[in-house]
Amino acid sequence: MEAIGVLMMCPMNSYLEQELDKRFKLFRYWTQPKQREFLAQQAESIRAIVGNSTSGADADIIDSLPKLEIVSSFSVGLDRIDLLKCKEKGIRVTNTPDVLTEDVADLAIGLMLAVLRRICECDKYVRSGAWKLGDFKLTTKFSVKRVGIIGLGRIGLAVAERAEAFDCPINYYSRSKKANTNYTYYGSVVELASNSDILVVACALTPETTHIVNREVMDALGPKGVLINIGRGPHVDEAELVSALVKGRLGGAGLDVFEKEPEVPEQLFGLENVVLLPHVGSGTVETRKVIADLVLGNLEAHFSSKPLLTPVV
Repeated sequence: MEAIGVLMMCPMNSYLEQELDKRFKLFRYWTQPKQREFLAQQAESIRAIVGNSTSGADADIIDSLPKLEIVSSFSVGLDRIDLLKCKEKGIRVTNTPDVLTEDVADLAIGLMLAVLRRICECDKYVRSGAWKLGDFKLTTKFSVKRVGIIGLGRIGLAVAERAEAFDCPINYYSRSKKANTNYTYYGSVVELASNSDILVVACALTPETTHIVNREVMDALGPKGVLINIGRGPHVDEAELVSALVKGRLGGAGLDVFEKEPEVPEQLFGLENVVLLPHVGSGTVETRKVIADLVLGNLEAHFSSKPLLTPVV
């Protein structure tokens, strides 16, 4: 398969990059100073694209690569891939479901604890020597808090199961009520937020879920409520979130994702009730290797005329 051209859209994992280099003819898109000219020059060579949650395959790139056969995403999210264009052209699409569920759910619980118990602020308190001047202020209990989850898919369900261990009542919103769960269902996100102390965003990003957490939802969550986003940045109206936090209309936030990554609103930097992470939901050595192997496995299955491991299109 060394002659098969694979276009890697951005740096995402050194192991994956090394293995692609060994097995295929790897093109690194981010290193090209004149990317459009590069695509035109290699149009007949590139048969596969490897993207992720930040850089995928839009309609222009797909149209510029007439030999493109498959887009393999190093992520669960597919919002950076034009799925309609891929279907129209018969281009296969794969992603990496399930393998990152545990890590992302673990991180969601970590963010809840970090925000409510002010763990990051406590660490700074000790390091600065302030503890010698007096005890740290009281924080807020996590156990028994009502946890509301937007999207009860694989990740949402894993978050719910972990929160139950802390005796947290679980509420959720999804497009339809789930049949095999005793969790409390609410038919709107506003209603869910009104009945939750902590609101977790864990749904897929679609046009319908963009800004699913808006000002009305934040106001319903209220000045003691905490927002946790381990989904995608555009799920949350970021300008409204900043306003709600700065003005005290929202109690706190734990954010692993942002609307225009890696850009983060500077107004959040000085807030003690906010924990900010650089999109590391699946960022463990173990899981990233499994994700990389799944990307490689899908590519090799396709070019060997075998069934794809995790087909989407």
